[in-house]
Amino acid sequence: MSESYAGQQFVGMDLHRRRSVLVRMTEAGERLETVRIVNDAERLAAVIGRAGEAPEVVLEATYGWYWAADALAAAAAGASVHLAHPLGVKAFSYRRVKNDERDAADLADLLRMGRLAGGVDRATGDPGVA
Repeated sequence: MSESYAGQQFVGMDLHRRRSVLVRMTEAGERLETVRIVNDAERLAAVIGRAGEAPEVVLEATYGWYWAADALAAAAAGASVHLAHPLGVKAFSYRRVKNDERDAADLADLLRMGRLAGGVDRATGDPGVA
């Protein structure tokens, strides 16, 4: 299913120092894939390449996000990279269970539903745009 889905895809990335978790989902919120990767620009490009044309990608603007945002913008043709403000992602603080997969899925869901806390749009450099 995940390889054959041709619609718009949303990708949430829970970024850490050495490893990250990516969750791809459809416009309807159906989870297509969950991947844990070692932080490497080539590996990230390979995973994001499965998200089709012009995927919407979101990651928290935490320490070390620069390399990931640059790699995502360069790897995926037409990808729109969004940065979420870490303090603005309130869904994380209300959960009883916190793990990397849930964080990545929640980021993708917030972007998909248009409820992402404002950060900086990497395409335009416009602060306050998610």
